[in-house]
Amino acid sequence: MALVRGEEQVCRVVHVPSIVQEDERRLSRERQRLLHERNSHIARIKGLLILHGVRDYRLIERDWKERLDAVRTAEGHALPARAKTEIERECRRLWLVKQMLAEVEREIEQMIGHDGAVAGKLIRLRGIGPTFASVLKHEVYYRSFDNRRQVGSYLGLVSIPWQSGRVRRDQGITRSGNARARRCAIELAWLWLRHQPGSALSCWYRTRVGTMTGRMRRIALVALARKLIVALWRYLQNGIVPEGAALKAA
Repeated sequence: MALVRGEEQVCRVVHVPSIVQEDERRLSRERQRLLHERNSHIARIKGLLILHGVRDYRLIERDWKERLDAVRTAEGHALPARAKTEIERECRRLWLVKQMLAEVEREIEQMIGHDGAVAGKLIRLRGIGPTFASVLKHEVYYRSFDNRRQVGSYLGLVSIPWQSGRVRRDQGITRSGNARARRCAIELAWLWLRHQPGSALSCWYRTRVGTMTGRMRRIALVALARKLIVALWRYLQNGIVPEGAALKAA
């Protein structure tokens, strides 16, 4: 009753996604799990080979089985039978995961191709591909926001102020929002610096960071990610292209 009367501070309304919205998230989340599984198989195969002194075996070529038969250890001997069998099974699993990953990425591209509202607009900006557009659409911009602080809070990229008497400190970001969206925003900030060097956000980052290295650059990058997510929200809401951003050729 208090909320209906206009007392917005008495509680927080949970925005539950619909069944369709939740189902559309499955592709990007499945892709993330497949990437993790692929990297695990690659690391395991390389570890087994290095255990026997083999460092020049290439996993990306399709004739992996024939080349595995010709592999020799650091002492010039053939691989032990059990180790070779385990590597073969890991390679088969790796190629199966790569096939599944290719299928998921094709489905994401097809889904983005039929969407001209959110993902279609995002993919027009240089530096944003189908994967990032899919994650941002289904994890962030599927819901509405009233202001830029709500956008930053949803991703957990807002600061935590602390005050005791005259002492005031900033305890860093909250990290209480959508972890997938926050990780995507930070990765996108790195790509934005590379593909949009002339944009106002990239210039702000370079001016703010200057010659600093290490931890300070990473802290500034989190601030850039927050600014970028807000700028993309305004771009989707009002059609305002981020200042200085370049669009892809038609």
